Amino acid sequence: MANILAIDTSTDACSVALQREGSISEIHEIIPRQHSQRLFGMLSELLADGKLREQGIEAVSYGAGPGSFTGLRVCASAVQGLCYANSLPAIPVSTLEAQAHAARREGLTRVGEYLLSTLDAHIGELYWNVCHIKEDRIEVVTPPGVCKPADLHVPGDFPLRVVGSGLTHIEQIPAAVRERITATHADLLPRARDQFPAAAAKLSRGDLQQAADVCPVYVRDEISWKKLSEQGKQT
Repeated sequence: MANILAIDTSTDACSVALQREGSISEIHEIIPRQHSQRLFGMLSELLADGKLREQGIEAVSYGAGPGSFTGLRVCASAVQGLCYANSLPAIPVSTLEAQAHAARREGLTRVGEYLLSTLDAHIGELYWNVCHIKEDRIEVVTPPGVCKPADLHVPGDFPLRVVGSGLTHIEQIPAAVRERITATHADLLPRARDQFPAAAAKLSRGDLQQAADVCPVYVRDEISWKKLSEQGKQT
């Protein structure tokens, strides 16, 4: 089992987790708008010595988005710094995919089901994607998207189990989608520990990023993030 440090600040939760030598430890707190104040304290609690490579850490995975604009920037900045300082690669993991893994870990979905993973994008929109729960993995069926609830179109006619904070908009979702819903779990949030299945698979494939390439996935085209190589003094 790979040794990976995972970080997620994409929602109201601030979450860090460590997978090392076959065991998982995690700190997960619901602290809206306090991620930047708490994150490094949580990392210090989880790993007292900041020398990650010397402690056997092979990579740092992170909730790449979609999610909170500020939270994603906090996470990306922290991961860039950690990876650069420790000469470690980064592994981006979709927050919607991590949320699907959280649903599976908590027994909210079963093998063979299709899961609609959602997050409240605020300003009257939701983030969403569809995952298929396989015996040995979770298959991402649709890439992350953002839309007005009334514009949500989920391809196919298969039943859907729906998770996440995007369910706050369920009354605005088209009837054709609502008729396919078999169960809902609105309180679920992505956790750092639920990045590990996807992150380990990416690590084994060599699907990694250098610190300078760490970049949030905002989904909305009008939002951009400057990579380390693009950042500099403002004139």
